[in-house]
Amino acid sequence: MGILKSIVSFFKGKKEKKKSSKEILDESDTQSKTLDPKIKSKPKKSKPKLKPVPKPEPEPEPEPEPEPEPEPEPELEPEPEPEPEPEPEPEPEPEPEPEPEPEPEPEPEPEPEPEPEPEPEPELEPEPEPEPEIESKELTDSTARLHKGLEKTKKSFFEKLGRALLGKSTVDVDVLDDLEEVLITSDVGVETTLKIIENIENRVSKDKFLGTKELNSILKEEISSMLLEQHSNIIPKQDLSLPFSPYVIMVVGVNGVGKTTTIGKLAHRFKNLNKKVLLGASDTFRAAAIDQLEIWSKRVGVEIVKQKMGSDPASVAFDTLKSAKANNFDVVIIDTAGRLHNKINLMNELSKIKRVMDKVIPKAPHEVLLVLDGSTGQNAFEQAKQFTAATEVSSLAITKLDGSAKGGVVIGISNQFNIPVKFIGIGEKMEDLQVFEPKTFIDSFFN
Repeated sequence: MGILKSIVSFFKGKKEKKKSSKEILDESDTQSKTLDPKIKSKPKKSKPKLKPVPKPEPEPEPEPEPEPEPEPEPELEPEPEPEPEPEPEPEPEPEPEPEPEPEPEPEPEPEPEPEPEPEPEPELEPEPEPEPEIESKELTDSTARLHKGLEKTKKSFFEKLGRALLGKSTVDVDVLDDLEEVLITSDVGVETTLKIIENIENRVSKDKFLGTKELNSILKEEISSMLLEQHSNIIPKQDLSLPFSPYVIMVVGVNGVGKTTTIGKLAHRFKNLNKKVLLGASDTFRAAAIDQLEIWSKRVGVEIVKQKMGSDPASVAFDTLKSAKANNFDVVIIDTAGRLHNKINLMNELSKIKRVMDKVIPKAPHEVLLVLDGSTGQNAFEQAKQFTAATEVSSLAITKLDGSAKGGVVIGISNQFNIPVKFIGIGEKMEDLQVFEPKTFIDSFFN
């Protein structure tokens, strides 16, 4: 209400006396000069001065008092740190129990008088330690090594034979059929097997009754007679004489059958018989053949004649025999190529070598030794067939009999090609090339 009364009084005073515009402007200038610059930025509408009227002017409303500034909160005094608790007083240690009085030690027994020391015995000289044996004692002789070498062949053969005769007491047609299968699968060969079966049939028909218990002994007799017939002209092991001097052996066989190894072992055997041995490296077609034979010559301690790879094999054979004749060698062993392009080339090459050697030493070579891998089974028959067609083979060396159960090839090849087996390989050592003795072989096989 006070504001409305002020407005009404303002308009009434304006009607009573009007000020000139000039006066109003002057007054406004004067007021603006007196105003504070800060307030000037926000000017307030000034009320014109009015002449007093009979009515009293309304009292201006009192300006609101400024709110008192909040007193700053008093800073909290830091709480006093808690006083450390007093440490608990240590408990009084228990009084130690009184130690028991030690028992009186027993009086020591009087020490016995020392016995007089015996006079020291004279020290014996230590016996020399035996050299470590590579093989067991039972393998020290050739017969035991033969047993070991034929172990796989024997086991396979007699297991098959045992299954064939199981539950049968007499030898009849069925037993003979089963025996035929056992012999063929043991790589005896078809021709040799049929011959053995025919001989047993003749004995059955003659004896009328034949039990299976006697079959092993009959089989042993038949095989033994066949092998002895083929080996009747082989020089006995004890006979160290050679029919010719120098005695020339030409070794043939395909690569990989152990031909070079057989030559090395054969040279070792002749050297142990106090023979002077010379090797000839006529296999000039294979890169490693010359190097391998040279390694064996150094290992055994014999001399070798060689030329570079690709040389004429017949030329190497000629030089070897010339040297052997001039230096009085007892044995000459000539290595030859294992594989040529075809059978005709092989035949021509071997024939040429033989002609050249015959010119230097008449009737040379005195022996053509065919090396066969016994572990190949029927493949050995095929190799024998090819080489017997290419050249005249006089003896066989069958190697690697210890590595498989195919030892039956010894019986089959010897009988089928009518060529005696002279050497068998039953191991990797130099002593494991043995002279083939039919009776010892058969006894080892059937025992």
